Amino acid sequence: MPLLLTGCTADTDTPGAERSNAPEESGRSTEAGTGPSAEAPYAIQPDPARLPKTRAAALDLIGRVIADPGSFGPGVVKRNPYESGPATWAVLGTDCVWQQRKPAAHVLATLTRSFEVPAEAGKGPLRLAAVVTVHRTREDAAWEMAESIEESMRCPTQHLRAGERIASLIAGALLGGEANQNNSEDFLNESGEYRSAELGGPHPYAWQQAQVLQFTVAVTGKGAKGRTAREVDTLVTQAQAAMLVRLESAVEKQN
Repeated sequence: MPLLLTGCTADTDTPGAERSNAPEESGRSTEAGTGPSAEAPYAIQPDPARLPKTRAAALDLIGRVIADPGSFGPGVVKRNPYESGPATWAVLGTDCVWQQRKPAAHVLATLTRSFEVPAEAGKGPLRLAAVVTVHRTREDAAWEMAESIEESMRCPTQHLRAGERIASLIAGALLGGEANQNNSEDFLNESGEYRSAELGGPHPYAWQQAQVLQFTVAVTGKGAKGRTAREVDTLVTQAQAAMLVRLESAVEKQN
């Protein structure tokens, strides 16, 4: 069964400010048995030569994996600005407000792209984002996932930026092999309510993040007037699945 939590996650429309979770270095440990497990069963057999070890290699892989408008399906377009800068990293402060900082030392590279389904008759703009992060090690990526759960419990309401917040979230977590979750080593999802001064609310909100080896991939969807939770969930799930397929193709052993 998934682990269910009541909490909240972060997302903004500012590129690079998606939920990428800069870990608290003081809470980390690299000693055996003191950090999150990195040994969950998973089907990918990576080729060590295809795993990035430099920032340049990590950026190249991100470019081949991260979602584009077509990853979500028809009707999705790029937002402006479309991509984050390479030095942007989101951190949840002790006041439950998200802030922009430089990426942590254990991050080789990270990138966020922003999208939307434009407003139409009776419906507001449905805003989407995708983020791919390449860590130096598998353990670093596992820590990002663990810290995402901690944030959900620590901050039941989180402020994205002036006039935006998420609340009333339900969170779930599945390790690889649990409940037929066979696409990643670790998988998190949250759903709840999004409110903004611009778009009002409450509107549906969905977020998914998955860890594979030293990589994390995430997709966020924020609804608006006339947008259903099912519509938001479908877009988020489709883009997440597309990125995981691309990631497997980019790093697995070749026959």
